Amino acid sequence: MNANLCILVTNDDGINSDGLKRLAQAAKSHGEVWVVAPDSQRSASSHSINLHDTIEVKEILSFSVSGVRAYSCSGSPADCVRVAIHAVMDKKPDVVISGINYGYNAGTDIQYSGTLGAALEGAFQGIHAIAFSESADPCHETADNYLADMLAEALNVKLGYGQVVNINFPHGPLSECKGVLRDRSISRGMFFSDTYKKISDKDNGTSEYMVDGKWTAIGEEGSDIKAIMDGYVSVGIVSNIQ
Repeated sequence: MNANLCILVTNDDGINSDGLKRLAQAAKSHGEVWVVAPDSQRSASSHSINLHDTIEVKEILSFSVSGVRAYSCSGSPADCVRVAIHAVMDKKPDVVISGINYGYNAGTDIQYSGTLGAALEGAFQGIHAIAFSESADPCHETADNYLADMLAEALNVKLGYGQVVNINFPHGPLSECKGVLRDRSISRGMFFSDTYKKISDKDNGTSEYMVDGKWTAIGEEGSDIKAIMDGYVSVGIVSNIQ
């Protein structure tokens, strides 16, 4: 792709997330950047959209990345992409980039991901789509080191309809990263195996439960989870079109 692209950046962690700002900054070198992102945390919202309530969109004039038009949206990450394309932006974007998510999106966890939900919405709209995620860790050395190169590479990956380039940066400092593994399959595993624990019983017969996850990150050879756990940047293709 050329360097004069119209780029939509979104996420599921919200308009104020650090990962979104770092991604918007990196995207600027490839063209005109618009940001339309949730007004607050929307993790695990998957590909949900709002059909029955109004969606509020507000321009953020104080957005910290200069030269970027930014808007907060009351809807889901997929809503952000839809509203951006069909109402907010003055032209259809060439690329939709979602992230950088605070926490991995790999294996079976992908089906719950609002980050991937937004990227897949872009893909379903016939737009080149990319998703970025990293460890839920304050150390961003690996992502920041590889982001520019991986973004440039992902922009030139040939994708079929409904496909997304999915990139995960591994945990830990840059010195521990072993490089990049491409063409990773989607693991059948997950990072956390969830159960639910009871929090309380109320007098009216209602019981309250809270998700209770146990770390179970074991991935098959050649998979995204295996690459991440072995200290590599994982690159693969995600598609909901069978």
